[in-house]
Amino acid sequence: MSVAAPGALDRGTAGPRRAVSHKTAVAVVYVAAIFLSTMDTTIVNVALPTIGRAFGVPTASVDSVSISYLVSLAVFVPASGWLGDRFGGKRTLLTAVAVFTVASALCGIAGSLAELVLFRVLQGAGGGMLASVGMAMLLRSYRPEERVRISSVLTMAIALAPTLGPVLGGLLVTDLSWRWVFYVNVPIGVFACVYGGICLRRDDESRGEHFDAVGFLLSAGGLGSVMYGISAGPDHGWTSTPVLTAIVVGVVLLGAMAAVELRAPAPVIDLRLARNRLFSACSTVMSLESVAFLGTLFVVSLYFQDGRGLSPLASGLSTAPEALGVICGSQLASRVLYRRLGPRRHLISGTLASTAFMALLAIASGAHSLWWMRADLVLMGLGIGQVFVATQAAAFATISPQSSGRASTMFNVGRRLGGALGVAVATTSLVLVGMPARASGGGIADPAAYQVAFLVAAATNLLALWPALSVRDEDAAKTIPANTRNQKVRTLK
Repeated sequence: MSVAAPGALDRGTAGPRRAVSHKTAVAVVYVAAIFLSTMDTTIVNVALPTIGRAFGVPTASVDSVSISYLVSLAVFVPASGWLGDRFGGKRTLLTAVAVFTVASALCGIAGSLAELVLFRVLQGAGGGMLASVGMAMLLRSYRPEERVRISSVLTMAIALAPTLGPVLGGLLVTDLSWRWVFYVNVPIGVFACVYGGICLRRDDESRGEHFDAVGFLLSAGGLGSVMYGISAGPDHGWTSTPVLTAIVVGVVLLGAMAAVELRAPAPVIDLRLARNRLFSACSTVMSLESVAFLGTLFVVSLYFQDGRGLSPLASGLSTAPEALGVICGSQLASRVLYRRLGPRRHLISGTLASTAFMALLAIASGAHSLWWMRADLVLMGLGIGQVFVATQAAAFATISPQSSGRASTMFNVGRRLGGALGVAVATTSLVLVGMPARASGGGIADPAAYQVAFLVAAATNLLALWPALSVRDEDAAKTIPANTRNQKVRTLK
């Protein structure tokens, strides 16, 4: 896709009004779309027991509703960057949102488990395409110094969606029907399509780059197999034949993909971008933070329900303070801390803070009052908000507009896999320590299992400190507003 240089949209013939309208439209459509696709990974989990009873299938079978969606996401993410470049960002993004919306409606009217799984695959296809394409459009629309501001909005959507999912899912399943956990996507999806169709500026299409079919098949097969393995592993056992086979096959395919893509002139996943130190470091931080963040949310939800006997709705409401912390933290990050600390110190401080409060959850979970837990969740959210804003603002500072589509694909692959791996690691930690053990008559799981799971998440999060230390402020200097940079120079003088 031929793209304008960052900031060129502000100098278009249509004047500033159109430029602002287009930038706002990109942000609105993408935030709405990423919110829906992210929320769908958690909102459905609340409805799985009800879906199993409705279709008369065991719990082990109904898990395919969640796993099929995650696998489909992983399969279609690799092609999203090329599709956006080939057919234009607006057309590809709106098509992806439309596919997701239609698939959501079809899920709601599914008459059997097989139909529901099929429609979930279609839903995952739309969700997999929209993430990278929308991010690439944001990068091309907003100048580097503006990205910290838009990153705070994205952070709120990414953090609020998985937290809101169980709350909304519990309400819909209790008061309406399990089908409404899918229907709820439809009005938001329709709004995004209509608004985007009217307000988004149509960009150019590129017919120069051929589709890397071999790279796509290897990456889709590898990522899909690995995603299936890490999603099914906790329930079916890591040593079971299907799980082991899926992981081994996935790793082999990804290895072959790496060998092919490093030689391909126009790879579907450009692994050469990993040589970019800033992009590689920020992507690694985001992936590890996603593992720890979604793993912690999963454990917290189980702790409130199984450990403290709360209903799914009460559990979701008790988890909500974490989202409040992320929202406040993202605003603090974008308005104050990123500019004053610089990307490196901001990432380091955010990683240390979020790690510390994840570890403190192990202590808070043993307290008699749940308010200690809720307070710690707010503080953890504050720290996570710093990391999410800083990584998304700085990661693409040295990426050219022409490479933004492929870079967005790599960034989202890490984030998606990280989220699934986080739940898998958390579940495995709980099972190994003795989650199935129940206190006699009380129905309360072994509290040590939760404490270990929180500590494992904190240890995983701490690993992000190493790539954060490799970030250099001068590499991301363009993401700091000019007046702030000038003030720093004068201070040094």
